Formats: sequence, structure tokens, C-alpha cells
Amino acid sequence: MGKTANSRRVADNEARAKLTMIRISPQKLNLVAAMIRGKKVEKALAELEFSRKRIAGDVRKVLQSAIANAENNHNLDIDSLVVAEAYVGKNLVMKRWRARARGRAAKIMKPFSELTIVVREVEEAA
Repeated sequence: MGKTANSRRVADNEARAKLTMIRISPQKLNLVAAMIRGKKVEKALAELEFSRKRIAGDVRKVLQSAIANAENNHNLDIDSLVVAEAYVGKNLVMKRWRARARGRAAKIMKPFSELTIVVREVEEAA
């Protein structure tokens, strides 16, 4: 009389990983996500390794997590994986104030983002 298992949110040849509450704006994170969209996993990891963007290390960790999920949870071949989707969403925004002249204040917005990466196994064309 246990709880029923959730149905899979992705297809049988896919695996995903998600990271929430990343302290960077979604616009900046989307620039890094766009670099790896549609590429083979090895090439995407290499690009993230040598990227000069600060957030590239965190994106690389999420991609490695998606690869590990594909291998361990779904028994997919990691040599034939491609980054099918890499999309960014907004999360909360911390609002802070900075004191300005004449008793005024200026808003400081500190946005958070979330990143979802879906890897898909593709068959090699001979």
C-alpha cells in the first residue's frame, strides 16, 4: 500500500538535471546555456571548461549531473548523448536599498535563476 511512482517527465531516451536558486540574472545565464544547446556532451563540457564566464562552472556541474542521471538511472550510453534542451527560468529577486544623497534611496535588485538541462541519446548515422 505504498505511494505510486511518478510518471517520467522526459522520454525514455532522455535524462534531465535541474539547479534552482542560482545567484545570477537569467539573461546572463542564458548566454552560457545557449553555448551548449544542441551540442554533443563532450564538446559542451570542453566549452564550459574553458569559458571565461563566472557561471560556466555551475552549468558544467549541472550538465555532469544530467550525464550521471542518464548513465545510472536510465541506462543510456554516455558516448551518444547530446544536449537536447538547456533552458533558463526566473526565480525570486532579492530587493535591497542603497542610501543616496538628500535622504533618497536607490533600489538594488539581486535576481536568482534556475537552469534545466535535458540530455538525449541519439543513434549514430552510419
